[in-house]
Amino acid sequence: MHPNFTNTMESIQNFFGTVDFWQVVSSFIFLIAIIDPFGNIPITIAMQEKGIKINALRVCLASLIILLAFLFLGEWILKLFGVQIEYFAIAGGFIIFLMALEMILDITIFKTTLEGEGSIVPLAFPMYAGPGAFTALLAITAEYSIASLCVSLFACIVFLYLVLIGTNWLTKYLGQTSLYIIRKFFGIIVLAIACKLMFGNLASVF
Repeated sequence: MHPNFTNTMESIQNFFGTVDFWQVVSSFIFLIAIIDPFGNIPITIAMQEKGIKINALRVCLASLIILLAFLFLGEWILKLFGVQIEYFAIAGGFIIFLMALEMILDITIFKTTLEGEGSIVPLAFPMYAGPGAFTALLAITAEYSIASLCVSLFACIVFLYLVLIGTNWLTKYLGQTSLYIIRKFFGIIVLAIACKLMFGNLASVF
């Protein structure tokens, strides 16, 4: 067997050997709460009612590529500006804290004037793979392995795909009330994780 191929396989095995089941589960719940596929169902339906065609597979692939690129390049970008990951985790925790308040209290803190149509904009970016997801990914790299986050991201994208293709079914059978409760539940989880990120990394810094 070619030495380069053997080395490549060993590198892949070593990389995925750092996958931790509980990290995957924890980061999956966290990222799903940030991406918020259930909370964005009304926006998806509104786009469809306007005659905008949504390609669920294209949305998910674009979101995955954007998030993976940011996962691997985000820390390098921080180093370029001389910012330690712990400090970004604190700042990211604060932003995520505000996002959780939006979910729980039904208020709008973050406003954007970005408009677009189609599968990539605004669904893939900035709705699913947007600033909130970027912040969350970089923030939790301080506590989770990259391999675990990769597995978690793939799981999130599969879940997002299922939600997108089942949007009409979910709205019909779950109802707006159930979706509202799910959004509030995820909001509380996000709030707790935001506090953990802020206070945990503050302790590391000081």
